[in-house]
Amino acid sequence: MPRLVRVAGPAVLLVVALLSLLAALQIGGAAQASIIFDPGPVIRYGLPLVTMLVNIGVAGTIGALVLALFALSDREPEYERALDVAAGFAAFWTVASGATAFFTYLGLSNSKVSLDADFSQLLGQFLTGSEVGQAWLGITLVAATVTVLCFAVRNRTALFFVTLFAGIGLLPMAEQGHSAGASGHDIAVTSLGLHLVFAAVWLGGLLTIVLLRPSLEGGRIGPVLTRYSTLAIICFIVVAASGYVNAALRVGSFGALLKPYGILILLKVAALGALGLFGLTQRRFLIARMQQPKNGRNPAFWWLVVAELGFMGIASGVAAALARTDPLVPQVQVTTTPAYVLTGEPMPPQLTFARYFTEWNFDLLWVLITAFLAFFYIAGVWRLHKRGDRWPWYRTTTWLLGLALLFYVTNGGINAYEKYLFSAHMLGHMVLGMMVPLLLVPAAPITLAMRAIAKRSDGSRGPREWILLAVHSRVAGVLGNPVVAGVIFAGSLWLFYYTPLFGWATRDHIGHTFMIVHFLLAGYLFIQALIGVDPAPYRAPYPIRLIVLLATVGFHAFFGVGLMTGTGLLQASWYGAMGRTWGVSAIADQQTGGGIAWSVGEIPTVILAIVIAVMWSRSDTKEAKRMDRKADRDGDFDLAEYNRMLQKLSNRP
Repeated sequence: MPRLVRVAGPAVLLVVALLSLLAALQIGGAAQASIIFDPGPVIRYGLPLVTMLVNIGVAGTIGALVLALFALSDREPEYERALDVAAGFAAFWTVASGATAFFTYLGLSNSKVSLDADFSQLLGQFLTGSEVGQAWLGITLVAATVTVLCFAVRNRTALFFVTLFAGIGLLPMAEQGHSAGASGHDIAVTSLGLHLVFAAVWLGGLLTIVLLRPSLEGGRIGPVLTRYSTLAIICFIVVAASGYVNAALRVGSFGALLKPYGILILLKVAALGALGLFGLTQRRFLIARMQQPKNGRNPAFWWLVVAELGFMGIASGVAAALARTDPLVPQVQVTTTPAYVLTGEPMPPQLTFARYFTEWNFDLLWVLITAFLAFFYIAGVWRLHKRGDRWPWYRTTTWLLGLALLFYVTNGGINAYEKYLFSAHMLGHMVLGMMVPLLLVPAAPITLAMRAIAKRSDGSRGPREWILLAVHSRVAGVLGNPVVAGVIFAGSLWLFYYTPLFGWATRDHIGHTFMIVHFLLAGYLFIQALIGVDPAPYRAPYPIRLIVLLATVGFHAFFGVGLMTGTGLLQASWYGAMGRTWGVSAIADQQTGGGIAWSVGEIPTVILAIVIAVMWSRSDTKEAKRMDRKADRDGDFDLAEYNRMLQKLSNRP
């Protein structure tokens, strides 16, 4: 039966995806010839087809890599086989991406395929001179590179970075399509990117398990399925949330769901709901039975997998057709306001103190990150509680408070105004870099993970093994040094604000996300090096920690004073061209931001200094008690030896 499933599963996926694509193109009207500009039936059908094949290639590649990283043992043949599967799908992704670039050029230029030099020259200009062409050329090059790396790289740590590199190939895809011109561009790009990544892990992981079935003998299928099931639950949540956000941006109202585009949305939702039921059935009733070797060939389970792949084919086909179907909400709006031209969003009302708490601009990525971090931390505490272990309540409290503050900064009033006011941007930076880590670090999340997550002994790497590898790595040893952490924390201010990085983070949503991650991690590393309780390769003496704190804060204050007294406007083509009719001028607002950078950091600095002093005092007290206990045990041997040495010296002539 499993041998038949290995053939039937992928075949059902492809056939159902193709049939769903053709039906969805008819329902949505994308298969009909346009009155104004018709690229022809080859493009109308061919372009969504090759786009769907790109999605399947991406899914197979990333799904196989993620499964190798988190579920498979490198002691077993399954690991090498998974990398071969990833390489094969990456090669498929490469060819499909090249075909998509070619079909996209034909569709946009209305050209006929030719072997003459003019056609080749125009195609080359499209691939290197236009944004769409550059995007698909980049995707193709990433896929080709991943193909080679999947054959060449076998070290699991290096494979982690190969997987991250493969994910880069999805960034241009997230910035294309309807999301590129949508009102609410940032959230559209974020939601589409999340949708692509987690759908790929979900679909690709299941495909990989089907293809690896002969290598999962001797009871291996049960643990692998259990681990994949955990990944699938996370993927289901993210795919459902991101799909809802994308649909809300494009549909507009519930009544519009009865129109062609809305009907396709409903079909995709139905397929997603069915997949959720499949996952629930597998986790609650079937996977436990698969833990025993004799049940590894359970026919009911494997036919359920085939059915699940069929519904994934429906979702894949409908998704490819949706990308070619006109949405119900116009994605390009004509406006003449400078703020809308720059940001793609209408300017919020005049900022007041109250609006810092009443205006919201949600970022789905950080909504999910904070929610998952809160859930997994509480789940870890609950697991300790069930087995009778204690966990300090104040650590849980500081963790949840830190996540609440992170959620507010990335979704609340600061996020709503930081595009338009440098002062709001700087306030968010300071909170992310100092206040949020000051709450998260004392919660000791790594210590909790080490105690709550089960250790694996089969040669695979779970979250516990990856965390331990990161904590004890040489990189962590260097970054954990307070001097290095302080240089990164303070030096990145100048590097970021006085280089093109600031412009990238201001204008590009991906750059903005990078900025948040950087400042959050830089602050976390700095505070962890000063007062962290989690395990670390190196602990500096307390005097060094105080010196580093004072030096870093002084450098930070100098940066703030420089902004307060400066007369040159940073990013003048952005903040100076916003067309704001309320509030102070752009340069005055920048000077206010400098005051925030100088003053807001003072409170966390005082708290850090007090905590370091208290930890130093407690360390001295513990050392004194240890010496007293030692003296009680050995009769103060060290002091007696020291006195005898002095006596000998005094008796010398």
